Amino acid sequence: MAGKILIVDDVATNRIVMKVKLAAAGYTPLLAANGAACLELALQQAPDLILLDLTLPDMSGLQLLERLRAEPTLRHVPVLMFSTVQDSAARCAAFRGGADDFLQKPLDDQILLARIRSFMRARDDVEGFSPHHDGIAMLGLAEAPATFYQPGVIAIIAARSDVALKLRRDMAPHLADRVLAMTPEEAMTEGLHPGASPDVFLIESDVNGPGSGLRLMSELRSRTHTRHAAFCMQSSLGSGIGAAVAFDLGAHDLVPQGILAEELALRLVRLLARKREADALRASVQDGLRLAMIDSLTGLHNRRYCMAQLAAIADISRRSGQEFAVMVVDLDRFKSVNDRWGHAAGDAVLIDVADRLGRNLRSGDLLARIGGEEFLIALPETSLPEARGIAERLCHAIEETPVRVGTLTALHVTVSIGLATSADIAAADIRDTLSDLIDRADHALLYAKSAGRNRVTISCNAA
Repeated sequence: MAGKILIVDDVATNRIVMKVKLAAAGYTPLLAANGAACLELALQQAPDLILLDLTLPDMSGLQLLERLRAEPTLRHVPVLMFSTVQDSAARCAAFRGGADDFLQKPLDDQILLARIRSFMRARDDVEGFSPHHDGIAMLGLAEAPATFYQPGVIAIIAARSDVALKLRRDMAPHLADRVLAMTPEEAMTEGLHPGASPDVFLIESDVNGPGSGLRLMSELRSRTHTRHAAFCMQSSLGSGIGAAVAFDLGAHDLVPQGILAEELALRLVRLLARKREADALRASVQDGLRLAMIDSLTGLHNRRYCMAQLAAIADISRRSGQEFAVMVVDLDRFKSVNDRWGHAAGDAVLIDVADRLGRNLRSGDLLARIGGEEFLIALPETSLPEARGIAERLCHAIEETPVRVGTLTALHVTVSIGLATSADIAAADIRDTLSDLIDRADHALLYAKSAGRNRVTISCNAA
């Protein structure tokens, strides 16, 4: 959880004291006495968190915050502002500018460290998903352009419905997002349905008795559909809830009862923004992993995924003693389709053929596009007679109905198939087995092509 924390304070004593405390907690402190030094250090050192005083000698903390958020490499770094001044306008301006929290001096050590731990946990949740992470950049998953977001959903869970409704009404002028008043039971039910869960929960700490809000938050965080939601706890008057405890249990923010509606709305909007950033990073990695396994045109698996799955099929076959079959399928005279009708027509043919192949295979069979117009099919636990019947069915399925291209053109398409089985392979090495088997199927395909196309040819070893 340790990380680099940039301390920006014009008072040397404050910087030194905070440095000692953070170093004792296992963090690496970086020190800056003014805005210019902060910008230089931040760009050089890439801190995980910035602690920023509102008052600096060369510029205001708000001006520095604006410059930090303008830097692409720093716009996602959490900024925790602090000040001796109790100025609600400055606090709201800080949240509008992109601050993630605003604490009052003198800082409570336990609350500050708990708040830092909360930010670091959020960082660790998406570790490696950063748009500037080397691995992500190499996969082509660098930061995407700004995205239009639909309004988010914020749920208010309070002991009294009239309190929740008043909060919703008071925040309405400051929010463009949808705000719901919920009971704890409704929140638990919403969490059972994908896509129906709120993005942010504002939970009264003692909603159903002392500490019940924290228990509800813990339960929601443990559920699949609400685990990535943001949680803001609202401490009731006279509540014994400790801020450090709330943050350590997973709260992303803690506000007192009676907080100004504008500041509360801005805090919730900032939590929603953070949640969306994390969701987008997770989605970009999931999309990248999917594209690494899927052929984007046909939606079939690609060669990389196919070879890994084929190795697993071969390993199961070796242990069970049951044979499996491999087919290499190639479209006949596909080049003439592209040359005469264009590449759009060729793409339409590939998509249609891929669909027909998939619909005529069994649920456990493997189908992948391994080249321009070439497909590979693996049939687990399949003997030669069964495989031959499946291959002939595939040829017929492609030939029997012309492929529609546009509204007027119908193209007659056929495929040739080379077939080989693992029955006569005794090699123990799976890689050698697969290489030999695919080569034999490929050679059988060449025979099918030379023998007139639109047919199945079986490898000589298997025949």
